[in-house]
Amino acid sequence: MTLGLVATLAACSAEAGASSEQSYESWDEVVAAAEGQTVKLWMYGGDEQGNAYVNDVLVLAAAEQGVTLEQVPIADTPDALNRILSEVQAGETDGEVDLVWVNGNNFGTGKEAGAWECGWTDLLPNMALTDPADPLLLDDFGTPVDGCEAPWHKAQFTFVYNSDTVTDVPSTLDELLDWARANPGRFTYPAPPDFTGSVFVREVLYSVSGGYENVPLAYSEEAFEELTPALYDELTDLAPSLWRGGETYPQNSNELNELFANGEVDVTMTYGPATLTELVADGIYPAGTQVLTLDEGTVGNASFLGLASTSGSKAGAMVVANLALSVEQQVAKAEPDVWGQFTVLDLDQLSDEERALFEALPTSPVVPSYDVLSENANPELAAAWVTPIDEAWRAQVLAR
Repeated sequence: MTLGLVATLAACSAEAGASSEQSYESWDEVVAAAEGQTVKLWMYGGDEQGNAYVNDVLVLAAAEQGVTLEQVPIADTPDALNRILSEVQAGETDGEVDLVWVNGNNFGTGKEAGAWECGWTDLLPNMALTDPADPLLLDDFGTPVDGCEAPWHKAQFTFVYNSDTVTDVPSTLDELLDWARANPGRFTYPAPPDFTGSVFVREVLYSVSGGYENVPLAYSEEAFEELTPALYDELTDLAPSLWRGGETYPQNSNELNELFANGEVDVTMTYGPATLTELVADGIYPAGTQVLTLDEGTVGNASFLGLASTSGSKAGAMVVANLALSVEQQVAKAEPDVWGQFTVLDLDQLSDEERALFEALPTSPVVPSYDVLSENANPELAAAWVTPIDEAWRAQVLAR
């Protein structure tokens, strides 16, 4: 079922007290249908700031619009996707999942399998505050968005180092790996398929290929067989210089961050660099923590809110997605002590007063502005690349 400016929805949530299909010819009708609905947002539960933002800020704002928002913390996004797909198979129309914080191959897999409602985002009034030509909002790891998810925030893959211990600061990824070899045991990365470890491996693929321009974004077996031998040779050669001699790897980004916080390694990496400010201020990360910007840039992407095709509270979910795109919520989410996420809004579309709210956000002694972080940003490879790269890493590097 596809939603457009005139959309037919199965308004069958118990909260709305209706089971017949309703045709929404205006946003006002969506808002009216959403009144009293409960919307369940499934999202990664390991991000303490993200969970706090949703429960302390977004939930309250949704309540003011007559929608009860419930955050459902999960260990990994596939937990939500698998639930939706099982409901699709069972013909469920009032499922347990309404919205999902999603991007990447989880989005692509779900889209192919019919997990997401599509074509609905044009109805959201606050979509007018985004740039319709922004490539990060049009494609998600090579999969056209097609109105199947609403943008939430932008991310930039970032290396982080302790300037008190790293004095010969690398300026390229190749130099960073050389630094790791010259300083055995002081660098590592999470084991793919961890999201952060996986993108690190793809960054190395770009590096050994002479830049992202030399790696086709669309996957093919021919390109994989041609380009990845140099990748795995590089990572296999690097392994003995890693933390614990590369015999074991952090299982996720949280474990790597703990190693950095405890001084066991001198470098960590993240898709959410804005959170570094609070980590340093709270004494969790070393006082010398700094962002490492690379001459060739790093991968950038966007995160989205996907609307489950099996949701019984689609109108309420649309209201929450629109609310999450509001200037007020985007500014609140960008506050470093709230969540520190980069906005998806196009500041040129905003009024002077609205732009001033973003300009008034505190600057960080640790994290450069998004414009600096995203300079020379690298595109994400298509989602079809991710699993083959991760599986070959486990076979050729981990099992060396």
